[in-house]
Amino acid sequence: MDINYSPLGFLISLFFIVTFLAPQVKSRAFFVFGDSLVDNGNNDYLVTTARADNYPYGIDYPTRRPTGRFSNGLNIPDIISEALGMPSTLPYLSPQLTGENLLVGANFASAGIGILNDTGIQFVNIIRISKQFEYFEQYRQRVSALIGPEATQQLVNRALVLITLGGNDFVNNYYLIPFSARSRQFALPDYVVYLISEYGKILRKLYELGARRVLVTGTGAMGCAPAELAQHSRNGECYGALQTAAALFNPRLVDLIASVNAEIGQEVFVAANAYQMNMDYLSNPEQFGFVTSKVACCGQGPYNGIGLCTPISNLCPNRDLYAFWDAFHPTEKANRIIVNQILTGSSKYMHPMNLSTVMLLDSSRI
Repeated sequence: MDINYSPLGFLISLFFIVTFLAPQVKSRAFFVFGDSLVDNGNNDYLVTTARADNYPYGIDYPTRRPTGRFSNGLNIPDIISEALGMPSTLPYLSPQLTGENLLVGANFASAGIGILNDTGIQFVNIIRISKQFEYFEQYRQRVSALIGPEATQQLVNRALVLITLGGNDFVNNYYLIPFSARSRQFALPDYVVYLISEYGKILRKLYELGARRVLVTGTGAMGCAPAELAQHSRNGECYGALQTAAALFNPRLVDLIASVNAEIGQEVFVAANAYQMNMDYLSNPEQFGFVTSKVACCGQGPYNGIGLCTPISNLCPNRDLYAFWDAFHPTEKANRIIVNQILTGSSKYMHPMNLSTVMLLDSSRI
């Protein structure tokens, strides 16, 4: 393991970013696209079953109230914003996203979506990636009315962007039910090739829309989520089919990013190896201060992996001892471990560079 997580280590990383880098890029906006791992609450404004608007979601958030984040507290975008010394980005659908708040950036993510438009159809009303991009174009128009088109273009070009997609295309599409439409259409390796091809279109569209620094997270250790253990595991072992899917998908995503960067002639896209970040603490939970990496803090059934977290679910008293908050999503503590690697991780975790290096390089250009 290249870098062990400790609260002190994270604080040192955070101090370095905030003290030395954030002041130099204080005007940098932050945009977030993707699924429930990075959704700051857009789905609260939709008629959908993919929601996290009930207690005890948000139990450790500063307000101690549910915010629409699929977390007990902060999620990955929140912690990145914290590292940048900026407030968290508001959901694009939030009525509070007006005036000066627009200049911080916006979160367009929506729980349940994937690379493909048919992913997550069971959730009915979610903001698919094409719609997220439409909202981003609307955002640009709103900001342009506030600060002018030239300043808006600069704000977008200088922004940091995070995109997290792919997990739902397996969990909530290919493997959602036996003999799903996509699994009958494609063998798994061919499905991965198709997903990567479609993801390439998404990344190129992001560049076309003005993004010039984009963190792209691969799929995590999908087969190790309590939901998958509850359905497929006898002895706590991770579900092999989803682990195989991740092993096929993630290297191809890194290759795609390298290819798109080569086309552009700049290192616009940065790959984050979420799978390895997950497996570090899932394989050695005690080393990271967890008592379990298999049982969710909040839930019901085997491994607390059946359904989402509700007011009548089992609830652990100390979230910092659990790697998983609910059947699918990490606790805030696990999210901090992930962001620590995004900030300072070696090439084992980040390619071609980590976020601290990105910030240092960009500080001389902004």
